[in-house]
Amino acid sequence: MEFMQDKPNQVPLWRQLQGAASIVLAVRDGQSMTAALADVDAVLRPGVQALSFHALRWLGRAEALRQQLAKRPPPPEADALLCVAIALAWNIAPAPAAPAAAPPPEGADFPGGGAAGQSIAPYTEYTLVDQAVEAAKRSEATVHQASFINGCLRRLLRERAALVARTDANPQAVWNHPQWWIDRLRKDHPQDWQAILHANNARAPLILRINERKTTRAHYIRALAAMNIIATEVGAQGVVLASAQPVQRLPGFAEGHFSVQDAAAQQAAPLLLEGVLSGRPAGGARLRILDACAAPGGKTAHLLELADCDVTALDIDARRCERIAQNLDRLGLQAHIVVGDASRPAAWWDGQLFDAILLDAPCTASGIVRRHPDVRWLRRPTDIAQLAAIQARLLEALWPLLQPGGCMLYCTCSVFRAEGDNQIQTFVAHHTDALLRPSPGHLLPQSGVEATGLPDNLSGEHDGFFYALLQKTAT
Repeated sequence: MEFMQDKPNQVPLWRQLQGAASIVLAVRDGQSMTAALADVDAVLRPGVQALSFHALRWLGRAEALRQQLAKRPPPPEADALLCVAIALAWNIAPAPAAPAAAPPPEGADFPGGGAAGQSIAPYTEYTLVDQAVEAAKRSEATVHQASFINGCLRRLLRERAALVARTDANPQAVWNHPQWWIDRLRKDHPQDWQAILHANNARAPLILRINERKTTRAHYIRALAAMNIIATEVGAQGVVLASAQPVQRLPGFAEGHFSVQDAAAQQAAPLLLEGVLSGRPAGGARLRILDACAAPGGKTAHLLELADCDVTALDIDARRCERIAQNLDRLGLQAHIVVGDASRPAAWWDGQLFDAILLDAPCTASGIVRRHPDVRWLRRPTDIAQLAAIQARLLEALWPLLQPGGCMLYCTCSVFRAEGDNQIQTFVAHHTDALLRPSPGHLLPQSGVEATGLPDNLSGEHDGFFYALLQKTAT
């Protein structure tokens, strides 16, 4: 087949399979997919990313099937390659398909998703087997396992229905999450845990936030339509693209007309500003706002887009602070960027109280699994308590920096209650000057029109998040 040839302008599938296997291997070793992809050759990266996203979304099923095919796992490199191939083959359409030299980049990868596994790869099952074996033969780490991989995959194709049926009793195979994660969701969200897992296995769309200091949402949607890009409104400033596009090629990127930001994260700036401005006389002094843990600066920018305010953007990582500066520069915005540890204000705070504080605290990222499918395999059960302790320290450290009458918005991109409801209830119970204002609470991930109508959710399309608006009462 044409795409199997080593043409200068065409990436063969076997090379992409090798790259995806290296990503799975890195994740199993504790490295994030984002970091691992940075080491992949730029020519290979789009296809490798698409295959890796798919493999990590269906890794639970793939591992369960591999156990059926071989009781003893092969060496790690061969096992990673085999599991990638199984994740692609276990529900591939048996009918012939037109060959494709490279799968599309993430955001436009294989159609389907969800727990039922409706994904169809853009190549035939036999092509996949051929190229997986070729990938094994082309690497010293897997060459001696090529025949083994060939045998496993051919047996999978012959006995697929029976093999898949035997794994249906395994929740980790059905939901493609670790068992402890499934158990935790069932405890935290007994009515909605299946909907959360279903959404996690869907592809996340590309969502933009329009910079209203530069353009309007209606004007920008018309600009997209002129390029035959279909988009719809979400939230107050959001735009959802019907199909993902390279961000740099969208109209107005260099001019700062938009930022990429999920609809749930777009709620942060309006919630904080509405909270601190309610009851405040118009025409007063400019708001002094602290955005703690600010990198890469999306929420900092949104605050500056919506209000004339003085924002201090704080982050502990100097390189991430550079990203804040770059993003603000593209958008035509300015903030006071500080490198510092939010839990140690003495090292960076000037002693002037803030009118508002946004604390987007480090968390398990359990609400953004559809955008980062590696998270579910990287996290450990003990991470929840460790991160909750960090969140508590940040709340304690930053609360004294808030002006009486001011507001703090605490948020995490987590669906675990230990990082949301439980954290805030404990904080309020120990701080008599903290008033919990009406807040969204836990926003459970939704994926487009197929999402269930969860009562505490925004309508439409968004990741999982938690929001609590706290006001410091005057003494």
